[in-house]
Amino acid sequence: MQQHVLTQKPSLFNRFIAELRDIDVQKDSLRFRRNMERVGEIMAHEISKTIKYQTVDIKTPLGMAKQQLPAETIVLATVLRAGLPLHQGFLNYFDDAENAFIGAYRKYGKDHEQFDIQSDYVSSPNLDQKTLILTDPMLATGASIVLTYKMLMERGTPSHTHIACPIASRRGVDFLHDNLPAKNVTLWLGEIDPELTKQSYIMPGLGDAGDLAFGSKV
Repeated sequence: MQQHVLTQKPSLFNRFIAELRDIDVQKDSLRFRRNMERVGEIMAHEISKTIKYQTVDIKTPLGMAKQQLPAETIVLATVLRAGLPLHQGFLNYFDDAENAFIGAYRKYGKDHEQFDIQSDYVSSPNLDQKTLILTDPMLATGASIVLTYKMLMERGTPSHTHIACPIASRRGVDFLHDNLPAKNVTLWLGEIDPELTKQSYIMPGLGDAGDLAFGSKV
């Protein structure tokens, strides 16, 4: 599986990741959502450099121009609800993409440390021979991404799958490499953090992306 870590090269992307993490900036949920959206836009631009293009004639007021335009059908998929701002960032750039949404969550045991990943909702177009971009703001254990990937594969076989996660744990990254195909899957990461807490939250991470974007839940 190919892997890219965008913060390894200095750019404005690093600033947006820093603001997503910053406990003071996080107090403004609008700013948090917009920063996550910006991260999605930059990741979308990087992924766009790897897809196939075709030459198309474009009529201008003064003549004809040849332009290289995408030759692939893109499907953007995300995990509800935390993934929505990141998804919007991708959709700002891949604005003609088809879309898929997955409801997945952690179901904890009594000790609030052990959990299973549950999913009870999938809405997706047919994926056969399309380019699938699966986005999730946080890659902790990797279990939800693997479950989501397997569920989406029931909707068809993409020509290529890109998985984009702004914040990841080393354990989660290793889990994806061990449990997803080595071919036709590319992993795009913002930054890799070294640890998980006992509750499997990324350390230092940024907290709960869904709560920071949309408010706490009960």
